[in-house]
Amino acid sequence: MSLLPLEGPPGPLPAPAPAPLPISVPAPAPAGPRRSLTRLTRRLLTLLPVLLIGTWAALDGRALYDGTARLTTADPGWLLIGLFYTCLGWVSASVVRQGALPERLPSGLLVASQFAAGAANHVLPASLGAHAVTLRFLQGQGIPLGRATASLALYALVRPIAKTLVLIGFLVALPGLLRLGELVPDRRMLFLPLVAAGLGIAGTLLVLTLVRPLRRPAVTFVRTALTDARRLHTMPSRVLALWGGAAAAPLLQASVIHAVGASLGVTLSWAQVAFAYLAASSAVGSVPAPGGIGPVDAAMVFTLAVYGVPVSLGTATLIGYRVLTVWLPLLPGVLCMSALVHRKAL
Repeated sequence: MSLLPLEGPPGPLPAPAPAPLPISVPAPAPAGPRRSLTRLTRRLLTLLPVLLIGTWAALDGRALYDGTARLTTADPGWLLIGLFYTCLGWVSASVVRQGALPERLPSGLLVASQFAAGAANHVLPASLGAHAVTLRFLQGQGIPLGRATASLALYALVRPIAKTLVLIGFLVALPGLLRLGELVPDRRMLFLPLVAAGLGIAGTLLVLTLVRPLRRPAVTFVRTALTDARRLHTMPSRVLALWGGAAAAPLLQASVIHAVGASLGVTLSWAQVAFAYLAASSAVGSVPAPGGIGPVDAAMVFTLAVYGVPVSLGTATLIGYRVLTVWLPLLPGVLCMSALVHRKAL
């Protein structure tokens, strides 16, 4: 047995390491309600244009009924020709849209988007509906917002310029066929558009001067638009599409009016009807009415009356024109828009 003293431990025993706390992972939020809400929102957006068109049809159903009733006595052959020109109008709009962008857009989807944009154009004033649909389509094709907006501005700028050039071409080529003295508006009527344009430019400059946060986006937008415009005008195919399509658009619309008028017995030549439409739409086309409905129709009835067409017959012609270009393609256009929204192309 040993007599040496027992030595205790040099220090206190180390405390056991604390057990790691369990990591609480938050449970994932149920995706069911959020997914259902997203699906419901998409369905509502799909049905919203149909609801808007139904409301408009209920408010303006008399025009639809009168136009349809008058067209029942029209020549169906001429009406088919007018419908053909109406379809060419969507192709013309697609050509101009393509000409306003350097990138190549898918032709089928582009025409479908313009068909849908035609329906939206008759719901909102000043072509806002058509531009909104086209803007969403361009963004869906990968075009940045700034460049897509610049293409819309170029489209909106080229179309009235091309229409004016076509009108001048009529004045130079056919001076004896057109009754210029009775169609030229009074000086006071010419003064109003100039005042409106001046007020618009002054208002824009005033807003940019007072609201500083808008200056940089405005400068960037103008720079982008000028850069794209210069680039496009170095591409012959884009120049032809842009200016050729813009010049063809009013002539196609005038061709629809001529075909409808011929189906109802109007004996005016195509050149007279085309010049009447160019003059009427140029005079009141700046009025922000949905699709130009109302002011352009009234001015067109007046210009047809100058050529000796009775007011009742001219009114029937314009009602038939609106039935072919607005009411007949309206529901298919809205359904096309809904299909594009469902496919996430808009």
